[in-house]
Formats: sequence, C-alpha cells, structure tokens
Amino acid sequence: MPRRLAKPAGRAESATVPPKVLRWLLDPAEPSIEYLTLTRLLRRPASDPAVRSALDRLPREGWVAEMLRRRDPAGWWVRDRGWLEPRFTQTHWNLLALADLGATKAIPEIAVSCEYWMGKSPLRGGGVGGFGQGKGHHCYTANMARALIRFGYGDDPRVARTMEWLARTAHPRGGWTCRFSKDGPAESRTLDAWEGLGAFAEYPRDRWTPEMERCVERGAEYFLERELYRQGDPYEPWLRFHWPVHYYYDLLVGLDCLTALGYGADPRLGYALALLQRKRRADGRWNLDAVQPDPDPDGIRWYADHPTQRPTPLTFETPGEPSKMITLRSLVVLARVP
Repeated sequence: MPRRLAKPAGRAESATVPPKVLRWLLDPAEPSIEYLTLTRLLRRPASDPAVRSALDRLPREGWVAEMLRRRDPAGWWVRDRGWLEPRFTQTHWNLLALADLGATKAIPEIAVSCEYWMGKSPLRGGGVGGFGQGKGHHCYTANMARALIRFGYGDDPRVARTMEWLARTAHPRGGWTCRFSKDGPAESRTLDAWEGLGAFAEYPRDRWTPEMERCVERGAEYFLERELYRQGDPYEPWLRFHWPVHYYYDLLVGLDCLTALGYGADPRLGYALALLQRKRRADGRWNLDAVQPDPDPDGIRWYADHPTQRPTPLTFETPGEPSKMITLRSLVVLARVP
C-alpha cells in the first residue's frame, strides 16, 4: 500500500505556467476562476488584496452571480422533484457547481441554500446526504459532504457524522459503490464512486480519525492499482474531461482526488498523467471535451427511448473550446506532481 504524504507535493506555479495562460486565468471578468487561480494555483493567502477583491466580487459578477440570480429566495433552484430531479438544474447540482467555483457560506444566499439542502437530506445517525428514511448513497452523500466542506461547514457536526458514515460504509478492501448503501460496509465498488475520496481530499486532516486514515489509504489503493482507468471494457467518457462533473468520473477527476491526497509521486498515475499532457494544447491550455451527461452509445439509445428523462446540462463553457476550469484543474494537478 502506498504511503500517503502529509500534504500534497507542489511547487510555485508562476514559473511553469505560460504568462499568457496565467493572464487568461486571472482575467477579472470571471472572479471565480481568478480567485481559484490565486488561491489554489499561486497559493496566495486569504489576506492578499487580489484574493480579497476576487472573493468580494463573486456574488456580484460572473458565473456565481449568474447562478444566484436564478435562485429562488427560499433557497432552491427549480422546484425540486425529489432529491435529484430535474437533472441538472435543481438545487443539488447548482450547489455542487457553486462549491467548485469558490463560493462559501459567507455569502448569505449560499448559507440559506445549504440549510435548505441539508434540511431536505438528513442522514440516519445525524449526518447529511440521506434520501428517504435517511438512507445514504455514496455518490450523493459524499458529494454533499465535499461541497459543504468547501462552503465552510468542515467543523459542522452534521458533516463530521457524514464523514464517519463514509468511512464506516466503504468497501472493506477500499472504495465505494454507486448503489444505495446500508449502514454497514459496501458489498461492491467501482471507480465511478470517486466522491468518497473527493470528500476526504477536502476534509481537514486534523479531523481525520484512525478509521478515516485507513479508509482513505484503502480507497486510494483501489484506484491506483487500476491506474485510475482499468475496470472492465474501455470506456471513452472516462478519457474526456468535463465540468461540472456532477457525479460522473473521468481521469482528471481521479488525478485531482489522488494528487490532492498526496499520491502525486505514485508511478501508477503514469497513464492518466500522460493522457493529461497529451490533451494540452500548443498554447498551454486544455479544452472542455464534453458536458455531462456524456453517454456511451447505449446511453444515447436509452435517452432516445426515454426522451422525457433526458437531463438538461448545466453549462458554463463550450465543449471543444479552451476551458478555464479544465485548464486550472489540470495545472493544479501538475503542481502536485513532484
């Protein structure tokens, strides 16, 4: 089993990112990408004037402001039909995207929406991310936990109980399932169920219990021994980069999780890192390959037979064109690789 690092390895990125790319990412017209570039790529502190300026503009300009304008004052986006429908326009999906964009509960509208979200999804035992009767689901529950931690709820007891549940219900040999989960260990596991690792990548290390440590190590090994992609027949959507990710998996998702957890030096990331480098454009940027859902041929046929269940994509950038979010995420991954 690989030794997990105390924190991700990294280096100063201003010397390795082409200046034109850095200026593009720091364009103040999109304060969310500007803020994330300053804090996650350049590692500027919260006290930095540029960081404070970008953060202050989030609710007033750009993608975050646009999403908040679509929000109902009661806290929801599009009247919910259950916990996930309509996909990908209702509350759950909007909040996942807002968490990716650097918004926090310091924005009053975000705090109200998070309480609405948690209130409709109690998890049995006191956590959050439950469906009917408090039953958890590794994808939904872990996604909620990951987003709430990013929003600033990392010290909330409800989130702590959710993280305990994720550790307790993981597969005994590492990884999680996309099936509904009982309160005991999962009976199956899949690379698609990456959200548990994603949640622990965000959860403060000083809050990890020994059980969580063991859970993350086993989960990381499950992904690494499969080189992030070897599971069944080749699956093309895993080789395309997407955002918002929602509950889907691709190799950039896997790289982000594993490098954030400190496994950037593991040679079993080689295939995924080589793919990442091949996808880099000559100008130093990366394209958005597709938006979700990005189905295989069977999925396309299924939607053709069930047109009323076809999701509405939540989009911010244009597939096939340079993407600020994909470029930023790719550069952050490379910064964690020694």
